[in-house]
Amino acid sequence: MDDLGEALTAGRGRVKMMGGGNPAHIPEMQQIWRERMRELVVETPDEFDRIMADYDQPAGSPAFREAVAGFLSKNYGWDLTKDNIAITNGGQTAFFFLLNRFAGRMADESVRKVLLPLVPEYIGYGDQGVSDVKMFDSRRPEIELVGDRQFKYHIDFQNLEITPEHGAIALSRPTNPSSNVLTDEEIAKLRALAEENGIPLIIDNAYGLPFPGVVFREATPVWDENIILTLSLSKLGLPGTRTGIVVARESVISEIRSMTAIVGLANNNVGQVMARPMIESGEIEMLAREVVRPYYETRSKRAYELATEYLPDEVPWRVHVSEGAFFFWFWFEELPITCKALYQKLKEADLIVVPGEYFFFGLDTEDWPHASQCIRVSFTQPEAIVEAGFKILGEVLREVYDV
Repeated sequence: MDDLGEALTAGRGRVKMMGGGNPAHIPEMQQIWRERMRELVVETPDEFDRIMADYDQPAGSPAFREAVAGFLSKNYGWDLTKDNIAITNGGQTAFFFLLNRFAGRMADESVRKVLLPLVPEYIGYGDQGVSDVKMFDSRRPEIELVGDRQFKYHIDFQNLEITPEHGAIALSRPTNPSSNVLTDEEIAKLRALAEENGIPLIIDNAYGLPFPGVVFREATPVWDENIILTLSLSKLGLPGTRTGIVVARESVISEIRSMTAIVGLANNNVGQVMARPMIESGEIEMLAREVVRPYYETRSKRAYELATEYLPDEVPWRVHVSEGAFFFWFWFEELPITCKALYQKLKEADLIVVPGEYFFFGLDTEDWPHASQCIRVSFTQPEAIVEAGFKILGEVLREVYDV
């Protein structure tokens, strides 16, 4: 995080920032949010004063929660009310609450773990446990080679035994860092396993459906009372408002509300007020489908063109099939150095990425070279920066592989 901050401040203009998770500044979305803020300030000043000067309820604005419940019920047939919705200070805070609720050392001194059915998984989960026990039990994926330069992860269901120590199953869809979108069939199997074993299935939808909708393949949103779904406004262009959304059965929502009251009293009001009219009208789904998804999908295709142009043919590189989100997950087979050492070389050359081994937490990787052969690269920066970044990556790879 220090390196990412340095790239965005002191290194601005010199350092090519392709390591962070900040969404792109999509012009159409930026204009929508500017206009919405203007409406609040100019046309409804009383509402603007309220959101700036008043605390909201710990669970979030009742009007916003009703809007989310109504939107999901109408569009997907889910039986929801506002009591199934809680707001948190961003999606990562939601996962902090949920992971520590269902894993770690319990009040009766028993130990529970979260099963990650496929790693690599989101780096932000890794250090969230507050107890003195190992929180995660992770599984290696099956790897399908796709063409000459791509690959795809799949869940290895033969190696996915649920035991009494598991308190929940958790995953992101699309997965950060790999962009992997678990298929509807994989989700259905996980859903059945969770229900059979009486534990929740937690799905992080920070990039997923129905919004922000950064998904490039067919996928179906799912929810039932045994699923805990998290959504976010960040990837719609509002990361600064820190607005996470939890969709769950009422008992879980009640616990989230209590945690928010204890940890932070209340949540940020701004994002909820900004987005509520678009959720009430259903416009948010149209924006996700017609503005946000095409923007990132076009960026993804262009990034792949740049990668094939600048990364040397002699190097055995592959990239995960781009199925969503806004990262490329590179795998350098037979990498002569570790991905952390590669990261340092790239940093010295003024390119910031994220070394991959940090995404394999909860797993013993000593006998699995793959975990130290990957890096995550963001393609959200302007094309000139992305192109310059891939050029640097190609040059450093030539040096490392001596080709």
